[in-house]
Amino acid sequence: MSIPGLQDRRVLITGASRGIGFGIAQAFVDAGCVVQIASEGADIAEAAAKLGVKGHQADISRWDDVQALFAASGEIDVLINNAGLELMTPLDDTSTGNQSNFRRIVDINVTGTFLTTQAALPRLRVGGAIINTASVWGRVAEPLFSAYVASKHAVIGLTKTWAKELGPRGIRVNAVCPGWVKTVASVRSLGRMAERTGKPEDELLAEIVGVQALPGLMEPSDIAGPYLFLASDLAINVTGQSLGADRGEVPW
Repeated sequence: MSIPGLQDRRVLITGASRGIGFGIAQAFVDAGCVVQIASEGADIAEAAAKLGVKGHQADISRWDDVQALFAASGEIDVLINNAGLELMTPLDDTSTGNQSNFRRIVDINVTGTFLTTQAALPRLRVGGAIINTASVWGRVAEPLFSAYVASKHAVIGLTKTWAKELGPRGIRVNAVCPGWVKTVASVRSLGRMAERTGKPEDELLAEIVGVQALPGLMEPSDIAGPYLFLASDLAINVTGQSLGADRGEVPW
């Protein structure tokens, strides 16, 4: 695949041991980029071996971890802040576990994205790009997922702010907002939504894809195109934007 400005570009992707992150990483490898991936779990080593790239284990909510990550990564051209946590956090659940989940989601999706970008800046070349993974739920809302929805609204806010802050350095900052993609996290959320609502999973899934303009549930590999575009020279004049990739689920 030949995309202007991507050949040999150095790309680091967080949250890439599986799901969307892994699919993105494969697409950048296929485009001729030099890719590194990171994730909190030990399975990052297996994912890196499958892709033939360098892997790093890091908890992005910990400053020491992200500093060590970029000390080991060297210079980069593109940072993709894809690491995230999606869990149900019902407002009427006052359990310690639910409150801990709320805090952890914000720690990873918001604070972690902030810390990762801070640590990356000294390693990110002038003219580079930052791409944040937000969500369609960063533009709309979904019952029972208050922490996740709030965190993805925040990611879009960070994207707009950093675009203005880093523009003078020639660094572009954009976000991709995926709709429903078949991942471990989305399948888990579907199951918990079914438990909470009493509806069968297949009925819920039919409702979800039924509001899309294009039918069907996306696979992780389907979502890579917007990331490739935003990282390339084709998007040299694009910054501060949140690009929906949801098969027409949400009118943008």
